[in-house]
Amino acid sequence: MPMPGLIVAKVGSSTLVDEEGALDAAYVRALCDQVSRLVGMGTRVVVVSSGAVACGRDVLGFPERPADMASLQACAAAGQARLTQAYADVLAERGIPCAQILLTRRDVMDREAFLNARTTLARLLELGAVPVVNENDTLSTTEFAFGDNDMLGALVAALVGADLYVILSDVDGLYTANPQKDPSARLIERVSEVDHDVTAMADGAGTSFGTGGMSSKLRAARAMIAAGVPTVICRGRRPDVLVEVASGASIGTRFEAPEGSPHEGGRKLWIGLAEVPRGTIALDAGASRAVLEHGASILPVGVAATSGTYAAGDVVSVTTEAGDLIGRGIARYSSEDMQRVRGLRLDVIARFLGEAGAQPAVHRDDLLVF
Repeated sequence: MPMPGLIVAKVGSSTLVDEEGALDAAYVRALCDQVSRLVGMGTRVVVVSSGAVACGRDVLGFPERPADMASLQACAAAGQARLTQAYADVLAERGIPCAQILLTRRDVMDREAFLNARTTLARLLELGAVPVVNENDTLSTTEFAFGDNDMLGALVAALVGADLYVILSDVDGLYTANPQKDPSARLIERVSEVDHDVTAMADGAGTSFGTGGMSSKLRAARAMIAAGVPTVICRGRRPDVLVEVASGASIGTRFEAPEGSPHEGGRKLWIGLAEVPRGTIALDAGASRAVLEHGASILPVGVAATSGTYAAGDVVSVTTEAGDLIGRGIARYSSEDMQRVRGLRLDVIARFLGEAGAQPAVHRDDLLVF
């Protein structure tokens, strides 16, 4: 297997810190050693790093992760400088420049800003730098937060057109059950589709130092399958794990669509990953099959229910009637109008909204199917 030309590696707080919750300098050095070796092999690397809040706890003397937003953001502000400097110092010893990029979902919600972020990352990689990306927790609000860096890493992988996305975790990968509770649980080596059976295996609890669990990693892997980017979830503290995974070793759980599967383009990935869903539409069984099996647009007649308040042009989540996420897309009706037209054929809608008003609820060109 050829070495990937570009890797995005996401490392979580629970992997970066020691048992006391302080930044583990030895681990950062080991990780940067691996990055340096990959760069020497001709592979460009982007690091998506959690850990600012955990570092800030140590700086500001919090005995445990604070619960209030002001203290969390103070920890992020105090810890971000220490986190980035830790990477920069070690990489500089190896002659590799390091660049910090802080993002919120608000920064990439605008299509132009999304493209600007991609241009900046591409230029840094051209210049031989290793970008270290983190969510701007100092400024993020709940509405515009990524929620965890697993999805931020997926967004970055989509932005830069990565050949491989590696989630360096505190678990070996996806198991059939929680191995801490079920001794018969076995590691799943390959997944080609993140369906209901796969998501049912996830245990959503994170650690005291992080916010993500297996559920968040599966959401990111599902997005990467749609993007055509192979994703590996593996234990980040395994020696040389990043280099071995890049070299094709079978480690952890690899998520990859079957060969020849269609991949979504950049605009749809932006819709699905960068935008904040303002509401939800649930499809009946026939519409769900049409979308999943035939790539059809969503017609109002197939919309079984709608929730949330949104305008025409806002992004909505698309689910089955049972609540399973199918994808995300741009609604062509407001929530008020969607409530009026759901379940109706286009010829019926045209009678009271006119021919121009009779349109798909979500057009397939505006829909990212997970």
